[in-house]
Amino acid sequence: MTGERDAPTLARAETERGGGELSEHAGVTDEVGTEDAVLLFIGGPLDGRVEIRAARHGEPLPTITHVHLHGGPKVVHRYDLESLTEQTGVYHLRRT
Repeated sequence: MTGERDAPTLARAETERGGGELSEHAGVTDEVGTEDAVLLFIGGPLDGRVEIRAARHGEPLPTITHVHLHGGPKVVHRYDLESLTEQTGVYHLRRT
């Protein structure tokens, strides 16, 4: 086929317009931290889970709600964040 090489593509259009970042990080402001956060869950159904929160998502939430749905009634657990350092924290099961 002729002209196949000249067909417009998103990557070529961005390059021809003077660049542009084609990634999941495009448009992220400097307000967002630059390092990912490591979060550990203690207690309840998430006990022992380790989550790596990408820096582009911002600061970890102070409270996380986990809802377990099954054949019976729904079960709700809340976890509160205890920051250890700027990039690490522990979510503890909230005692009600």
